[in-house]
Amino acid sequence: MGHYSDRFLDYLTRVRRYATHTVNAYRIDLKQFETYLASTFGVRDYTQADAALIRSWLASLSEAKVAKRTFNRKVSCLRSFFYYLEKEGLIDKNPMWKIKSLKPEERLPVFLGEDKVRDLFRQGDFEPGFPGQRDLLLLELFYTTGIRLSELINLQHQHVDAGAGQIRIAGKGNKQRIIPLLTGVLELYQAYRIEKAKLFGTGPGDYLFVTDKGKQLYPVWVHRKVQKHLALVSTKTRKSPHVLRHSFATHMLNRGADLNAIKELLGHASLSATQVYTHNSIEKIKRVYKQAHPKA
Repeated sequence: MGHYSDRFLDYLTRVRRYATHTVNAYRIDLKQFETYLASTFGVRDYTQADAALIRSWLASLSEAKVAKRTFNRKVSCLRSFFYYLEKEGLIDKNPMWKIKSLKPEERLPVFLGEDKVRDLFRQGDFEPGFPGQRDLLLLELFYTTGIRLSELINLQHQHVDAGAGQIRIAGKGNKQRIIPLLTGVLELYQAYRIEKAKLFGTGPGDYLFVTDKGKQLYPVWVHRKVQKHLALVSTKTRKSPHVLRHSFATHMLNRGADLNAIKELLGHASLSATQVYTHNSIEKIKRVYKQAHPKA
């Protein structure tokens, strides 16, 4: 069965330009599905998988209490995969057409208060020289641009236009967007680039952020670094790069930014993805109302 899934994953990477972490997650999903079909039903060909077999696998996931988000991603993976097989003429009928996703749990984005962000940059424990300047700039970009983790890791020096005060980001599906850079962030960038050049050089095509050994950053490294610094100012359970992205969007909205502008800055495909941040603003209004109204 592997040759079908390999072709599909290659299609997602080369043609659809899916993010690397999404392709890797789909690879795991398809492998799990393949193992289930072979071990439970003796089926070793995806083209023989009908709706009943798929429902059986999904039922086993529910029994194992797989999280709704994970469950829905696996459904999405199979939906895309069987659509691909149908489009390629490998199956006559898509067995996923009647299979629904679970209603997702509504989770509000976790974000830091503006005071906590100020503490992060004023009181942060940053090492001297290159490592500290890199970590500070990395955190600043997460918070002042709302950039995604995968986007930050793949940034190159040629993507920063210091003269125009902006940065060019390749988002999901390789969709390009331009984000302004604050003067303070540009100054940090220039200082960081000088320190980096002393150690590793800074050609236009070089990765903007590198490890202490000059290698491209990777997700686990960035998560650990962000968690270390956020732990100094926040007691929240979640301390990921996405918390800074959520903080960026929430603070912009609270200070009057247009929702469509925030959508463009975040690189969202639709406004519905951005509207989740309005819930945080509404919750804040409710708290103020209850605290201030005489009859509350």
